[in-house]
Amino acid sequence: MLSRFEEVGLIDDAAFADAWVESRHHGRGLARRALARELRNKGVAPTLIDEAVGQLDSDQEEERARELVARKLRSTRGLERDRRLRRLAGMLARKGYPEGMALRVVRRALEEEGEATDDDLGYDPL
Repeated sequence: MLSRFEEVGLIDDAAFADAWVESRHHGRGLARRALARELRNKGVAPTLIDEAVGQLDSDQEEERARELVARKLRSTRGLERDRRLRRLAGMLARKGYPEGMALRVVRRALEEEGEATDDDLGYDPL
């Protein structure tokens, strides 16, 4: 019966994976890594997962990360800079964004808001 459903187009894992990526990336702000994990948990084939998450490029992912941080930034005002950085970067990490991108996006957002930079605080990451 499942084979027949596939033949007539009622079951299409590729279309499902594409729609899932589109919906969850734009709706929930999930990054490629989190989307791939969700699709794996749903039993989608690895090749279909790669194709579906391949729709998103790094620029799209970073733009969505900026939007998420901008929205959350207001709720962290009044906290010290390090705490804000941890909260915002943690939020992005839970959504599957790479650590380097998350920190870069958060630091840029804090700098644009007028927060002191790591250099201003005497912090040397090396």
